[in-house]
Amino acid sequence: MPEPALPRDAATVLLLRDAPGGVEVYLLRRVKGMPFAGGMTAFPGGSVDPDDADATIGWVGPPAALWADSFGCSEPLARALVCAAVRETFEESGVLLAAADGVEVEVAETAEWEAERRALVQREHSLAELLTRRGLRLRADLLRPWAHWITPEDEPRRYDTRFFVAALPAGVAARDVSGEAEEAAWVPAADALAQNERGERPMFLPTLVTLTDITRFATVANVLAAAPPGRLETVQPRLEYTAEGEFVVMPDGSRWRPPIRLGRSR
Repeated sequence: MPEPALPRDAATVLLLRDAPGGVEVYLLRRVKGMPFAGGMTAFPGGSVDPDDADATIGWVGPPAALWADSFGCSEPLARALVCAAVRETFEESGVLLAAADGVEVEVAETAEWEAERRALVQREHSLAELLTRRGLRLRADLLRPWAHWITPEDEPRRYDTRFFVAALPAGVAARDVSGEAEEAAWVPAADALAQNERGERPMFLPTLVTLTDITRFATVANVLAAAPPGRLETVQPRLEYTAEGEFVVMPDGSRWRPPIRLGRSR
């Protein structure tokens, strides 16, 4: 058998807000026909870019060493993962988790800021360059580590993904700006799971599990307070091929039938 593909480091963010129906999560439905996860519901996120490792970026909050302890990785990679989380959140929701001194967070909702966001998507500048020019510092203190998943070895496109949780800052609105999504919406976590159960909102297992985690909490503050204090458990399922079809098998032996074909069966 061929060697498994090397997983790419990635970061994804559960952006949360309180609502009468419970904790809501900002969800993207990826455009159908995309080479990866087309039509699937996901959180803002993506692969780490080389520029995310820029150590000159202004920083507020836990140092890279603490993030490295949570993620079980080097400090440079931990810093890059946090930067990727902030960058992807801005690119895919318009929410910029950064601020000048004395301000909680930048409200990046003007036409000028939209041009900055698009330039970031096009890699015309890096996040570090953008924040430095604007006199802002990344707000790592607004993020919490939540989970760590690695794609099964049989998958041709693999990711080593760290999941973060973050509260939507006061006075800031998420916007449907992602070119990779056909829908962006705030959805109560429990409703998203019910939609998945009815076949209306397909999602991969890591999304399903993390949303299920969120339903245990009444408020966003409760979620943030429950972020694991130590090293995150790494979850790497495997694929199993049977006469009944293809299954994703968790480390505890539980099995899940994916909504689309994965691995070598594609």
